[in-house]
Parts: sequence; C-alpha cells; structure tokens
Amino acid sequence: MDKPVKDAGGGSKRGEGKDGKFTVNRRDFLRGVAVVGGAAFLGSPADALASRELTGWPDRVGMLTDLTECVGCRTCESACNAANGLPAPEVPFDEKSVFERKRRPTASAYTVVNRYGNAKGSGNPIYRKVQCNHCEEPSCASACPVRAYTKTPEGPVLYDKDVCFGCRYCMVACPYYAPAYDYESALEPRVVKCTMCHGRIKAGGIPACAGSCPVGAITFGNRTKLLKIARERIRKFPDRYVDQVYGEFEAGGTSWMYLSGIPFGELDFPTNLPRKPIVENTRGFLSAVPLVLTLWPALLGLCYTANRNKEEKG
Repeated sequence: MDKPVKDAGGGSKRGEGKDGKFTVNRRDFLRGVAVVGGAAFLGSPADALASRELTGWPDRVGMLTDLTECVGCRTCESACNAANGLPAPEVPFDEKSVFERKRRPTASAYTVVNRYGNAKGSGNPIYRKVQCNHCEEPSCASACPVRAYTKTPEGPVLYDKDVCFGCRYCMVACPYYAPAYDYESALEPRVVKCTMCHGRIKAGGIPACAGSCPVGAITFGNRTKLLKIARERIRKFPDRYVDQVYGEFEAGGTSWMYLSGIPFGELDFPTNLPRKPIVENTRGFLSAVPLVLTLWPALLGLCYTANRNKEEKG
C-alpha cells in the first residue's frame, strides 16, 4: 500500500492513543485555535456561533464521487485546469508516474487524483479525487477574521481574494487540508481552492470535472437526491460498498460526498471528525472565557501580515 501523505488526512487511528483514549494532535489543536480565533474576531461569541444561517438551503447542489468507478485517467484534473485557466502541469495528465507520490491541491491544480492499494476483490488500485469538499458549515469561513469566505445558497464555498489579508487561518482550520496558498504572488497573497465551478452552476451548467468524467464516476445534482442515489447503491450492492456515504455527516456534512469499496480511513480520509460542525465544538469554550482571550491569535496574525506586506511593498 502506498505510504500516506504527510498531513493529507488522518486515517482511522489518528485520534486514538495507545491506551484507546482519544488524543488531540498538533494539527487538530491548531485547527481549533484557528476556528476559535477567527470566530471571535468576527464578533461576539453568540454572533460567531450563529453559523446555522449557513445551512438549510433546500435546493443546494452537491457532487457524489463513486471511488469504485474511478479509473485514474485524470481527465477531471485536465478539465478543471482548463475551466479555471490554470497552467499545464509539470507532469502531463496522461503520465501515470504522478501516482508514485500523494499530492494535495495547489495554486496550479485545484483538484488532484491519488492512487491507493486495494487488498479487496480484484486488487485493482483505487483512485481518490481530492479537492475542497464545500462543507455545509465551513470551518474556513468561521476561522476567517475578515469574512473572505461565503457559503452560497447553491452549495459551493467561495473565497474572495480582495478581502483576504493572507493570515491563512482557513488552511489550518480546514479538516480536509483543501485550501492552498499561492506563493508565486508574494505581493498579492491569496488562497486558492476549488470553486465547484460556481459560475457554471449559476448558469445552469455542471462542474467541469463532472462533465468530463468518461466513466461517470462523478455525479452532480441536488444534494438530497445524491444522498438517495448513494444509499440506493449501497442497498443494491452491499458487497461492493462500505455502508457509509462519506460527507453526509462529517463535520456537519459536505457538498462533496463519496462512496467507497474499502474503509475511508485507508484512503486518507479523516475519520475522526465530529458529526457537528467544528465551530459548534467551540461553543462551550467561547461562552466560558472572556472574548479578549480568544482574540489574540487573529490579532497576531493580522499584525504579522500587515507588517510583512508593508516590508514587501516598501
């Protein structure tokens, strides 16, 4: 089996210590700090935690990726780059050597496909597409001190580079490690990530990756209907799928969901996420401590970035 990528996900044992007790690693701790700091910066704790307004859009759409169907052709990667005007990759899209290492989305690739070993059935490798999962209640939006993120009624989570000042709290807060930082633009710091082709959706179209998949491994549509499709596939083919729709409940649920033939932890999906949105887990903390104690991370980040930008421009 391929070696899991560093920081690419937790695996099923990430939060479990040797004695069976739940533990918090450094990344999870920093994620909590980022969410708390950003939420506190947005306003009073009560306001920051009123994230329920981000949910409940009845007609929101989603994507369902069936990992048992994906053949690793990377056509979705190519379509994504073309739709977003991204440069051609260093390794051509038809070059299979790219699977020798695990990759994460970058400023020049909003989605990537990784390959995993498979001890089940035929033993054919499993391919996992990675991109922003567009959370129902995104922790990146809760962590952002300047509201650069928006959960749209259609479902995609969008990022406004004109508001962002480059603190990168969103990158720490994301449980899926999806946002990437564009280090090529030193004077104009910005975070980049999948937009789920929001413009296409608004115009009545479908995301480029879903439209280009030659084997129909990616299905676009109403999120509620996608869940019904996923459950029906599991019911009809219980030997083919694990009994779980990843993204239905994780961290409050996501717009991007997955079906798999092997446990998701073996594919580097974080499996220790709570069913509630991550910001909900900070409710007690924000209610118990003075606001000033939760502001310091955001304030330090703001001061650091402001000074850095001043030096770079000066």
